[in-house]
Amino acid sequence: MAIGARKQPLYDQLVDILTEKIDREYRAGDMIPSERELSERYGLSRTTVRLALQELERLGLVVRQHGRGTFVTDRSAKATNLMQSYSFTEQMRAMGRDPETTILDFCEMEADKNLAEHMGLRIGDRIFKLKRLRSADNMPMMVERSYLPVRQFLSLKRPLLERKPLYDVIEQDFQQKIRVAEEEFYASIARPTDAHLLGIVEGSPVLDLVRTTYNESNEVVEYTLSVARADQFKYKVYHQRSN
Repeated sequence: MAIGARKQPLYDQLVDILTEKIDREYRAGDMIPSERELSERYGLSRTTVRLALQELERLGLVVRQHGRGTFVTDRSAKATNLMQSYSFTEQMRAMGRDPETTILDFCEMEADKNLAEHMGLRIGDRIFKLKRLRSADNMPMMVERSYLPVRQFLSLKRPLLERKPLYDVIEQDFQQKIRVAEEEFYASIARPTDAHLLGIVEGSPVLDLVRTTYNESNEVVEYTLSVARADQFKYKVYHQRSN
């Protein structure tokens, strides 16, 4: 397909060409030609090619990995049902993938105004902060920052969190029966620190997720802010019409 014959912007024409190749020729995980190769092949500037690749990434068709290249995303990934309780470990295992959790930070801190409002606490109340990197098949998938009220988990220590999933710790070790978890998510772009941890380019599309978990006394036992790779997650919600 020739580029430049139509009034359509050049980068938009390249997007169309590469989209067709992704649909018909490439498979998930294939690396597409570099900016330099695409520039030479289609007679375009590197800036034009870069804009096209950014648009493909925004559409979720490719993901750019710093120092490695640009790869076709797997759009066949199973969706997560947001109407059910969510567990990253269980979801990955159900998909036949090997989940791994790396604790990046565990500390005690004071709740600021924002955290206090979301967790039903007073400013200055003690909370635990747990930062984790969630991976599957050695691929970084999600960065999670979880906050738990210290008064509900006084004896919580890092070794316990390294041995067991967080929800098992909450329910089994601290007898906090989870009643409901509310979760919302929205599209965003990767900030520098998260992009580095996830192995993606700064500014890549991501999903920001906010989860608030309540016990049977309607107290917040977990407040989690997550950043997930948009090319690796797909969510669905079931709506049932009442009679």
